[in-house]
Amino acid sequence: DWGDLDYLIIDLPPGTGDAQLTLVQRIPISGAVIVTTPQDVALADALKGLKMFEEVKTPILGIVENMSGFVCPDCGASHDIFASGGGERIARENDVELLGKIPLEPLVRAGGDIGQPIVVANPDTVTAKAFDQAAARVATRLAIEAVKKPRKPTIMLKTV
Repeated sequence: DWGDLDYLIIDLPPGTGDAQLTLVQRIPISGAVIVTTPQDVALADALKGLKMFEEVKTPILGIVENMSGFVCPDCGASHDIFASGGGERIARENDVELLGKIPLEPLVRAGGDIGQPIVVANPDTVTAKAFDQAAARVATRLAIEAVKKPRKPTIMLKTV
């Protein structure tokens, strides 16, 4: 029992395996966020996942490009270690919103090791702000999808 939750986020392996299919067949899903890194091999898996969720009528909330560049902590120079713009490209080609680009950041690993997410431990970093913006966009997309769902009829009872 998870108790009362605003959101339950489930991290799935890439692609279109049994985990994804079982999940969408057994529980109601509000939407899918496709997370990818910018290199071609990851984009191919992300695209397969996107198409599978579309096929089973699960709303695609958007795409997040993870490991999207690296900003050197010493000199501030930005480097595209894993290529650049792949998430943005498949979002555009599939008419899906790009929810955010999350830079590669050593503080994410360090925070994970001690149980403190970067948005708590280092909230003023570029990466923490990118996570915050992506989360806000996901919440907005979920609200939009909720409004799109057909509403059950309202039954009015009058006492005479």
